[in-house]
Amino acid sequence: MRSTPTNPTLSPYRSALPPDRELEEDPLRLRLDFHDESVIMHDFAEAVTRTRLVSALDVAHALARELDLDTGLLPREALWWSKTAAGIRVAVWREPKVWTVRLRERYDAKPRRLRLPMPGLVFVCLPGRQPPYVFAAKMRPAELADVLYRCPTFNVFDTARVCTGSHEFPADASRVPEAFFESYFSAVESTGRGRSRRHPDDVGALWSELRGQQSFPLDDLIPHSTVADAMRIGQ
Repeated sequence: MRSTPTNPTLSPYRSALPPDRELEEDPLRLRLDFHDESVIMHDFAEAVTRTRLVSALDVAHALARELDLDTGLLPREALWWSKTAAGIRVAVWREPKVWTVRLRERYDAKPRRLRLPMPGLVFVCLPGRQPPYVFAAKMRPAELADVLYRCPTFNVFDTARVCTGSHEFPADASRVPEAFFESYFSAVESTGRGRSRRHPDDVGALWSELRGQQSFPLDDLIPHSTVADAMRIGQ
C-alpha cells in the first residue's frame, strides 16, 4: 500500500517516510499523553478507541519488563543493592572489630590515635561520592524489621549521614567503611550527643572507657531506625 502524502508542516515523518516509496501502513495502536498530573492512554487496537487514566508507575514497570538488569560483582559484604533514578545504592556490612581512630579534640591540637572496639556497622553508600550513612547493628541484618542503632562515633549527624568535612570518600562502596575510619574524628558536641546510653552527652567519654577493650557493650547502643527505613535512603 502506498503511503498517503501528508502536509509537510504537520507530519514529522516526511523525511523518514517519503510518499513515493512502497510502504505498508503502520497503524497506530497505542498513545500515551503525559500531563503535569496525569497520564492518559488511548487504545486504538479495536474498532472503538478506548481512553483511560493510567499510572505513570505502571507504565514504567511495563517498559522495564523488557530490560535485563544485573548487579555485576557486589562487594563481599554487601547487604543490599538498589537502583533508583538517582543511581545505584549499596549497603555494606562490617563485622564487630577493633578499629584505629584518629581523634582531634581541638582544631590546633595534634590528633590522638585510639584503638577502639566497635559493634557491627552498616554503611549505606550513595551514587558517586555523596556522603554515606552509617548505622550500628547488634548482628548482621537479615530482616527488614531488624533494628539499626546510632553509630557510637563522632562525625555522624542525627540522620545517620556522615559529616565528611574535608574528607573525600571513594566512589567504590567496598572501600567506604575503611575510609570512614581513616578520616579525622572531631570532638564536636553536635555529633557527640545521643550516641551512648552511659554517656548521652559525650560519646568521647565512652571512647575513654573503651580504650584497651576487645568488644563493644551492645547494651549501650541507642535505637535509630530499621533496615526497611535505611533501604529508603536516597529515594
